[in-house]
Amino acid sequence: MNFDFSDDQKQLRDQARRFLSEKCPPRAVRAVLEGKADYDRDLWKGLAEMGFLGVAIPEEFGGTGAGHLELCVIAEELGRALAPVPFASTVYLAAEALLIAGSDEQKQKWLPKISSGEAIGTLALFEGNGNPSHKAVKVTASNGTISGTKKPVADGAIADFAIVAARTGNSGREADISLFLVDLKAGGVTAKPLQNVDPSRQQAELVFNGAKAEPLGAANEGWSILSRVMNRAAVLIAFEQVGGADRALEMGRDYALDRIAFGRPIGSFQAVKHILADMYVSATLARSNCYYGAWALSTDAGELAEAAAAARISATQAFQHCAKQNIQVHGGMGFTWEFDCHLYYRRSNALALALGSQSYWEDQLIDRMRQKNAA
Repeated sequence: MNFDFSDDQKQLRDQARRFLSEKCPPRAVRAVLEGKADYDRDLWKGLAEMGFLGVAIPEEFGGTGAGHLELCVIAEELGRALAPVPFASTVYLAAEALLIAGSDEQKQKWLPKISSGEAIGTLALFEGNGNPSHKAVKVTASNGTISGTKKPVADGAIADFAIVAARTGNSGREADISLFLVDLKAGGVTAKPLQNVDPSRQQAELVFNGAKAEPLGAANEGWSILSRVMNRAAVLIAFEQVGGADRALEMGRDYALDRIAFGRPIGSFQAVKHILADMYVSATLARSNCYYGAWALSTDAGELAEAAAAARISATQAFQHCAKQNIQVHGGMGFTWEFDCHLYYRRSNALALALGSQSYWEDQLIDRMRQKNAA
């Protein structure tokens, strides 16, 4: 079984890397981090023109119809570049939810806008601290409207629409949760930006006050749909994390070869070699798990749940480890604002909680393996 990408997919990766190297250097990330812009609008427009926003969206809905393997390739390059755009919230979450459960009318309305960069979407699931749980959902839906508060919501302050998890019953079961599509520009919604560790990726609080809502998918099947969306997104975000881990490793390696101490490059010292070797091992292990996840995602295999959890766990560990050790390799300079090390450290910590904590995904993996063993 071949888990490597095809020549065409590798060519796509090279194309994406060249594009992002030109359009998204570190100074572009800093411009969003330090400035007033919510995201890099020029980069977002460029990603749409390159066809990257619609790479996994069928042609009938305005996408390129390439597939999820190609989306994994793009995700990795976005992670390397720390792209300050609402790609994850729009493409990994909102678009995937529409593809899984949206009606033809909803798909025809929103997917072409996503592909062209006209619309930004998001998933409104969390309601404060804690991991994803149907019991934590307090926002209610009735008579075609939604009321309650969601936070944090990725890119909620700039999104045009949101897929919202809301409670429609009180039995205490997963069947109490349904999904709804809410046009955030139609009224009844207030958005408030939130501070977070990585301002280049926005978070917001959304307050729904009788906002009009369209059902997305069958009633009372919201949590089942969410689980599928989360598994898909976990693989894609894991590729972003692997891309970031690889770039942090490269930064540490390059600095270790250039920095001279006691008349020799610091990379020649055993202690630094060990740090770099450990970084390489963690990034390589994460990549192998991500490739397994990519296969399961692209084939919609029955192993997707455990493959997604494994990819998510190892990629989170790798990115946080590599980002932290990159600072150590740079020594005192690594802690300064002028060096780019902190950009990767910020993003590694932000992505570590993007879909629930590492412990959440560890529990998901354990539960899945127990189910398989019981069967």
